[in-house]
Order: sequence, then C-alpha cells, then structure tokens
Amino acid sequence: MSRTRTALLAAMALVAGATGTAFAVDPGSAGIAAVPCTVDYKVQNQWSTGFTAAVTVTNNSAARSSWSLKWSYAGNQKVTSGWNAKLSQSGAAVTAANETYNAQLATGGSVSFGFQGSYSGSNAIPATFTLDGVTCNVDDGGPGGPTDPPDPGGPSTRVNNPYEGAKVYVNPEWSANAAAEPGGSRVAGQPTGVWLDRIAAINGAGGKMGLRAHLDEALRQKGSGELVVQFVIYNLPGRDCSALASNGELKADEIGRYKTEYIDPIKAILADSKYASLRIVTTVEIDSLPNLVTNTGSRPTAVPQCDVMKANGNYVKGVGYALNKLGDVPNVYNYVDAGHHGWIGWDDNFGPTATIMKEAATAEGATVNDVHGFITNTANYSALKENNFTINDTVGGKSVRESKWVDWNRYLDELSYAQAFRNQLVSAGFDSNIGMLIDTSRNGWGGAARPTGPGATTSVDTYVDGGRYDRRLNAGNWCNQSGAGLGERPKAAPAAGIDAYVWMKPPGESDGSSKAIPNDEGKGFDRMCDPTYTGNPRNNNNMSGALADAPVSGHWFSAQFRQLMQNAYPPLS
Repeated sequence: MSRTRTALLAAMALVAGATGTAFAVDPGSAGIAAVPCTVDYKVQNQWSTGFTAAVTVTNNSAARSSWSLKWSYAGNQKVTSGWNAKLSQSGAAVTAANETYNAQLATGGSVSFGFQGSYSGSNAIPATFTLDGVTCNVDDGGPGGPTDPPDPGGPSTRVNNPYEGAKVYVNPEWSANAAAEPGGSRVAGQPTGVWLDRIAAINGAGGKMGLRAHLDEALRQKGSGELVVQFVIYNLPGRDCSALASNGELKADEIGRYKTEYIDPIKAILADSKYASLRIVTTVEIDSLPNLVTNTGSRPTAVPQCDVMKANGNYVKGVGYALNKLGDVPNVYNYVDAGHHGWIGWDDNFGPTATIMKEAATAEGATVNDVHGFITNTANYSALKENNFTINDTVGGKSVRESKWVDWNRYLDELSYAQAFRNQLVSAGFDSNIGMLIDTSRNGWGGAARPTGPGATTSVDTYVDGGRYDRRLNAGNWCNQSGAGLGERPKAAPAAGIDAYVWMKPPGESDGSSKAIPNDEGKGFDRMCDPTYTGNPRNNNNMSGALADAPVSGHWFSAQFRQLMQNAYPPLS
C-alpha cells in the first residue's frame, strides 16, 4: 500500500493499542483475497518480565491439511509455554505448528492459539509472519497475481526502504557552495536535504531554486535508475518555540495559513504525475513535537512560547495535517523528526515523546500508516557511536550515568538512541517496520581532539570526558558548534532498523547568527548562537560553544564548512 511499509491492505492496517501491545488485522475486510493469509497477533497481558499473546491465522489460499506459522523477534523474547499449537524456538525464530485436532485449515478458515513468553527491555511486535513459507499480510507479488486494491493515495509504489538500490539527489546549489571552498570538491557530490523553510521557498526565493526546479533536476539526475530526493518540511506556526534562531514566518495561531499556503501547495507539486518515478523523502517538522514534552509546564527548561503551542495544539494539528496530505502521495515517504539522544534520552522524556508523536500522527485525518519512519539528530551534533565507554560502565563504584556529561541519560550516542526509540515508537502504536534515519552531516568529531581510547579512571567524569568523541561542552548545545566535523557519508541500510545515514542538514549552512541580523525570513537571534553566552537550564548553564561571525540560519557559513572538512571522521582523503 502506498501508506505502509509492508503493503498491508489499507483496511487491514497494522494497528497497535495505546500501550503498544496489539498487532491486529481485520480478516473480514474487503479485498481479503489480495493476500494469501493474515495474522492477528495480540499481546493480551504484559508485565516487567513476561507477557501472554493470542494469535489468529486466517488462510485465504487453498485449503490445508496441516500448517506451520513462523516469525522472528527483534528483541530477546522467549516462548515459555503455549496452547493449541506446537511451539518451538531457535534463537529469535519461532515456529507454531498445528496440533492433530486443528490441522485442517480451509480457504477463508481461521485457527487460533496462544502462548506465554518472557522478555527484558522492549517487547516489539514481530515484523513478518509466514504461513508454510508464504508471507502473510502482503500481496503475493507474483506475475499476474492479486494486487492491492486502490488506496486513497493512489497505486502502491512504496518500497520498504527507499534508500536501498537508489541514488540520492545532489542539490546543485549546495554542491556549488561546497566546491567553491578549498578542498570542497571532496564532498561536493554528496546528497543533502533541501529545506522548505518558508512559503516563498516553494517557488524559489532570493534567486534560489524552488520545489519544482529541484524535482526537475532530480529527474535529470535519476536517469534510468531509482533516485531519492530529500525535502525538509519546516514552517509550523510558532516554529521551534524554544530557539529564536529558527523561529519562522507564521505566528502561533496561523494554522490556517500553514495548511492552505504551505502544505497544500507542496502536496500539489509532489503529486504531479511528472514526478511519480521519484522516491520523495520528507523530513517533517524538526524540533517541534519534543518541545511540547521537555519545554512546557513546571519544568526548569520551560519556555512560555512552548506552553502557548501546547495549549493551542497547532504543532500537533500541523504535523498531522502534513502527514495526512503528503501521505496521500504514493511516492512520498514521511519521516517525522524525533529529536536526538541528548534531548529525549532521559526516562521522563522518552516515553512521553513517543506518545505525543502518536497523537500527532493520528490528528487532522492522519494515521500511523502515513508515517514511514523517523529521523534523529537532524541538524545536530550528537556522535553516531561512542566506542570508548558504555552506559553500563562504572568507575569507583559510580555509573557513567552519574557523570556530568551523561547526566543520567540512558543513551550515549545516536545509534543506540535511534534503535531504542524505534522500539518505543512501535510500542506506542506505529508500524513495526518503521525505519530510522540518522543525520550524520556534522557529528564526525574527528581531528586531533578525537580520543583514541577511554579516559583516565580517576573519576567517572575524567573517564567519560577523556573518552567521548562528542567534544561539546554540553549535549544541549546545538548552534554552529566549535570543533565539529563531517560524519559518516550518506549510506543506505547501515545498521539494524536504520534506513540510512543522511546529510539532511547541508554542512556549511548556518544554524543561526551569532548576533542579531535583520532579515526578511522571520529568523530571530538566539543567544545559544552567541559564543559569549553563558547558557541556560537547557544546556545546564554551560557556554554555548558556538562559532563566531555566523550568518542567519540556512545561509552559507564558509568558516564552519572548512572546519567540518578539517575535523571529518571518517577523515576526507
């Protein structure tokens, strides 16, 4: 289906309950013959170390005199006992075979069984089920075989991971800026995101290419193969309530303008059949929904404008509307921004953020099937993987979580956070096959300052600070960070659950001006971009760590780009 990752029938979409304990399809839905079998997997009860589940299998193919259902777990779940089926498990793979009394499975017939299992950590729903070797809940894919019925968004064209087997669009404007810098030709051919950060950007502003111009160029670059083109949807009312540098043009109450003047025109262009052969990835509204969790209410990090946006609901409404409209376009892949580990990785942020994302994904006519995945670390600097220490290490009887840097966070880096948050999102009700993107455009932290091993064990702080790749003063620092480097180059399917490493933030484009600069783009001045700023509760009152002489956000910052190349990791050749 155009809105799912596994071509589930629209009427039989993968659904999870509010607690993330149900996986259900409707065997009685119209169009059932399009799939050879369907599986209803429900976690009925769950506690800290175990769970019980009920499974119903419906056969839509020829009658069977025996059957065997198989699936694999993504975590450490173990089946401990069962009923109405012979259950066995080898590693993550589980097989449920018929008993003698329920071996017959007629066409259109169903059989049910249950079991008890154990787990620790997350209890993610299995992604795929096979009945006698045939994948359930998807069409048979064979020549002349049944196909999905029409979806309201158009014919089924989506693939599981849009980045696999595809080139990714190189923005010629960014490429020219990069190539003009000394040594910039080494990375000028890398793909980056195109930011639609105001209404005027849709048709092109200030002599820059508009949306159609980029799509036309993408068609040219595509040739006869597959090509992904990446856009950042970024213009919510009251945008980024906690960071003045990225405030936008729309006032807090202008949800109507957001819908009719911004999202609707974008949707109309993306839906043009001329562009149907492109794989269009949209990063939906960075730095918005997490603010409703972390920067509101009585928290010391609260910001009055974030309270306004939580009260008026326009972040939730705007994201829902964008997902609904863009999700109707069958070759669009929506990835919702999911912050980063240094923002969401604490216990009191982790679950509530997934919950607010589910709320947004089911607002304004959207469903979870409009979400293809999530992206972390967009325009941020969090290290991809810290190798010199783990979250479970202790020094002098103290956990690394007690260090000033980690500060009781449960995650040290973006890869561990992205994989764990993916499981949390599935538990919150998103499709078990969602994929994650990680923005690695500026998280390389190479150069002479990159540690080569663990820090001294004098204290937990010397151990962590001496070994961490991320050299920021605090993980809450986000603006034009001094010492940063280019990270992993964009690549598809680099790790479990990760659709791609991407450069969604074009390296060399400023995060914000280091002093107030008048502009017609609605962008303010944030002290976090001022190198003399001594901080606030959101960065534990550390210095900002920002580079001096930075231009307005989105504008080319030559000094930053040169630093990013110098400190790249892996290094540039």
